[in-house]
Amino acid sequence: MKTATAAPENFDFDPSDTALIVVDMQNAYASKKGYLDLAGFDLSGAEACIGNIQTAITACREAGVLVTFLQNGWDAGYVEAGGPLSPNLSKSNAMKTMRRKPELMGQLLAKGGWDYDIIDDLSPKDGDLVIPKPRYSGFFNSMLDSALRSRGIRRLVFTGIATNVCVESTLRDAFHLEYHCLMLDDATHHAGPQFVRDAAVYNVATFFGWVGSTADFCTALTTTQKDSIDA
Repeated sequence: MKTATAAPENFDFDPSDTALIVVDMQNAYASKKGYLDLAGFDLSGAEACIGNIQTAITACREAGVLVTFLQNGWDAGYVEAGGPLSPNLSKSNAMKTMRRKPELMGQLLAKGGWDYDIIDDLSPKDGDLVIPKPRYSGFFNSMLDSALRSRGIRRLVFTGIATNVCVESTLRDAFHLEYHCLMLDDATHHAGPQFVRDAAVYNVATFFGWVGSTADFCTALTTTQKDSIDA
């Protein structure tokens, strides 16, 4: 068992039953001219977030922790985005952006397109999982829960975009499905002002899981039992 420094208490985990969840690290959310950028959201913190996710992915692959990518979007005709009564059509900022700019229709978050693709810096490798999802939560109408449970996964470490939307939505559902969840604060990027990030961190630490840093998690992951005894 490993122990990562976290709030409000340290987070205990076994690498063999832990997965790193990489939420929506797609061009849509992390690249200039992607959906978030076109919709007017600030991407200035995305670069640092990407670097920390790279660090966490590398450490997890070396330690045998399952790396799982979530990939958000819909078919090219947006049938999966919902029918005329779906609130997703009204609340999705991607759908609203395309209604304002019809020339973007079929480009934002459409499967097979650049916007939908995971960014080159974080390309999945053999042995990683890639789970498509049609809504904010990675557990909604997806194979995520069964893919994790069939591999004996009980603990999840969250990274990705956006802290207050898809990361928090997925983490909340994970809590209700009896997973223990750690969010790496510096490996997530929030869509909105600082108070939005603060609220998400507060919610996770107070109600749904634990919050830590990339460095502390990776240190715990790479610390051997002998190192712990010597310390």
